[in-house]
Amino acid sequence: MTFSELNISPEILSAINELGFEAPTAIQALCIPLILQGKDLVGQAQTGTGKTAAFGVPAIQLADRGQKSPSILILCPTRELAIQITGELIKLASKTSGVFTVPVYGGQPISRQLTALKKGAQIVVGTPGRVIDHLKRGTLKLGALRMVVLDEADEMLNMGFREDIEQILSYSEGKSQTVMFSATVPKPIRAIMDRWMNEPEMVKVEGTAETAAGIDQYIMEVRDSMRTEAISRVMDMSNYRLALIFCNTRRQCDTLVQELQARGYAAEALHGEMRQPVRDSVMNSFRMGKTEILVATDVAARGLDVDEIDVVFNYDIPGDPEYYVHRIGRTGRAGRSGMAITFVSGRKRKRVGFIERMIRTKLLPLPMPSTRDVEESKAGMQMGAIIQTLEEGGLRPWIEQLEPLAEEGYSPIEIAAALFKMHSA
Repeated sequence: MTFSELNISPEILSAINELGFEAPTAIQALCIPLILQGKDLVGQAQTGTGKTAAFGVPAIQLADRGQKSPSILILCPTRELAIQITGELIKLASKTSGVFTVPVYGGQPISRQLTALKKGAQIVVGTPGRVIDHLKRGTLKLGALRMVVLDEADEMLNMGFREDIEQILSYSEGKSQTVMFSATVPKPIRAIMDRWMNEPEMVKVEGTAETAAGIDQYIMEVRDSMRTEAISRVMDMSNYRLALIFCNTRRQCDTLVQELQARGYAAEALHGEMRQPVRDSVMNSFRMGKTEILVATDVAARGLDVDEIDVVFNYDIPGDPEYYVHRIGRTGRAGRSGMAITFVSGRKRKRVGFIERMIRTKLLPLPMPSTRDVEESKAGMQMGAIIQTLEEGGLRPWIEQLEPLAEEGYSPIEIAAALFKMHSA
């Protein structure tokens, strides 16, 4: 399925295309059409499944551009999540005129929020406490509200926000469309559903997939700016022949390929914006080993059938955890062992936890190799090659070429060291 099949406006589709996302995640494909139809909905999904766009795309499309008061209110438990959601909505609405998103949360001067709300906002993203503050001050009015979204509803209840949530919902008197996303649906959530929602659709996305045996799965905690360096060190240290790297967007694929090529690797991109003959050419080059690193999106890699991929890197954590299983299944095939390395940093660690629960496997920590580790590994591989050459014999022609150096007083070990140094440079 593609985003164009979900009845999304051309402006939002243009923004999605510019961001480089090729296909909706499971929760997006199920929820977007139902929310656009005006149905109340409960989406049971974890962080990392792409749920922000699942409610964010309909929120932008349904927002009333003619009103200065918000027509969409999104509640979430923390300021960090409010900032994150706002950032994603701004990107998704970049091609849609007349839709402005304002975050309101504690820890930020309320005067700044007052100014932003006074200018007009069609979408407000906020924590329950700060939203209550604005409602009491009269600086936030919900008379034009069309939709309320409760994101991470179970977490908000765990943090003691139930009374605040009920109070906020009372301002719309149950007239607005109500959408809820929650990892679990305990009794307090069901009580809110019964009181404030009208025959809600239940959408549940859960992972039951298991990963293939024979694949060593690791997480490598590195800053985002160091991910390309980490790939280089792993490749150089392990001397892998074929590597597959997954990115979430076409733009990131192209950027990473340029960075890898600048480092001297034979790298190519594979994504949906490429014409089919070009994609076929890239795949043939990868199968033949002419391309050692293939950087791909999930959609482009469907049907990719290469048995000798040594390692899979998750440069980006997949938007849909189900994709994780499909990604790493590209290595360790035909009875071979394989390795999968997922890069993680900061708050993204929570998304890895969901993947671990889904696959019932703990991803082992793997430190990024140091430059010394890489140098020692290279030296070890070269030493192994020297031993193999010695055991194969047939060295007489080369011995005769080096004998004059020995006659000039250089010891055999010095001559060998010089050659080793030249080969290592």
